[in-house]
Amino acid sequence: MTDTPETLTQALLEFALRAGAEAADAMAVRDTSLSVDVRGGVLEQAERAESTDIGLRVLLGRRQACVSASDIRAETMEAMAERAVAMAREAPEDPAAGLAEAGQLAQDWDIEALELCDGAPEPGPDMLEEGARRAEAAALDVAGVSQVQSASAGYGRRQVHLAASNGFSGGYGRSDRALSCVAIAGSGTGMERDHDGDMRIFQADLRTPEDIGRSAGERAAARLSPRRPRTGAFPVLYDERVAASLIGHLLAAVNGTAIARGASWLRDAQGQVVLPEALSLIEDPHRPRAAGSRPFDGEGLPTRRRAIVDRGVLTGWTLDLATGRKLGLPSTGNAARGTSAPPSPSNWNVALTQGGQSREDLLREMGTGLLVTSMIGSTINPNTGDYSRGASGFWVEGGEIAYPVNECTIAGNLREMLLRMTPANDARTHLSRVVPSLLVEGMTLAGE
Repeated sequence: MTDTPETLTQALLEFALRAGAEAADAMAVRDTSLSVDVRGGVLEQAERAESTDIGLRVLLGRRQACVSASDIRAETMEAMAERAVAMAREAPEDPAAGLAEAGQLAQDWDIEALELCDGAPEPGPDMLEEGARRAEAAALDVAGVSQVQSASAGYGRRQVHLAASNGFSGGYGRSDRALSCVAIAGSGTGMERDHDGDMRIFQADLRTPEDIGRSAGERAAARLSPRRPRTGAFPVLYDERVAASLIGHLLAAVNGTAIARGASWLRDAQGQVVLPEALSLIEDPHRPRAAGSRPFDGEGLPTRRRAIVDRGVLTGWTLDLATGRKLGLPSTGNAARGTSAPPSPSNWNVALTQGGQSREDLLREMGTGLLVTSMIGSTINPNTGDYSRGASGFWVEGGEIAYPVNECTIAGNLREMLLRMTPANDARTHLSRVVPSLLVEGMTLAGE
């Protein structure tokens, strides 16, 4: 047997049905990765890894069990199937478990239109090392930078195939190319650290090592001699680097798992206004050259473009088949899965409406407040949306950056915060989450 992901999934299904499964689905994932780390102009580490993982889910009525392995021998797959069937017999019944109906399955997708895999040859270790060295050198050229903690380059390629006893069979390949740099400015107890990096599907789209290294160095140097900000109520501008975290909290709150459990601060908000009227949040799993793009979800259902929030109004939840059944709703085609667990709801590419102002315009508009560029820790009450996070960035006076700040906490309530957002126009459109800098009025700051 040729051990391609497609043939592996078909073999797993045959073993499962032979072992007594009433229904089953299987996934095979083949990964190749290459990474290089440079420090002090010297190669610190080079690593290459190749792996194949297989996973099987079997169903007996409404009972299900999942098993996985990295051993692809036929005897291992046969043992997996027998073990999964035995586990399913002992599993509790789950009324929501089950495969998709044949009429729900994706058909005739155009994988080439998504541009998920770079056809260029795999880069060699020398090429990756050169990129990391150039990034490190660019960071060290920045005034104030004392050392580079790490400069890394990497490459990955993945092949995925999903097959099920309901007749679905489909797969695709995906590649990525990454480069990052972490710079340190200052010395002793006054050292500050920051980073920059880029990851793209196509090598040709990757930013230059010099751009990434210089940006990391400038960010680190700008953080030298920080102070603690004032305590009080102030506007907060979330830099584009961290603004997506706010939208991430919204996406978590409309996830079908949270809604089905009743553990969401938006559980009663369908059809209600959750963002300013001018803003929509669009999910588009068919955007070319984007990390979250895919032709079908983890249950073989077609993915589609949809408005999660349409002109401020929440339209519904993010669902897979199981959470949809619990809520009496159809799946939205958002099932994600790995080889070792059943599907669960997840989002693909999302984009928030961008504004008409630059980040600098919003700085001038906020007058006095905090520009947040990094965040640590998180205390989010999933039932109420109460929000508190550690932050650092820059204090703004008279609409201009005055000095760096750290050791502060920003707090508010997410339901209120989202309604007070003003977006800039600086989102990077190649990311899976396209979210610009966001100005939020009336936040509580705890500083000195």
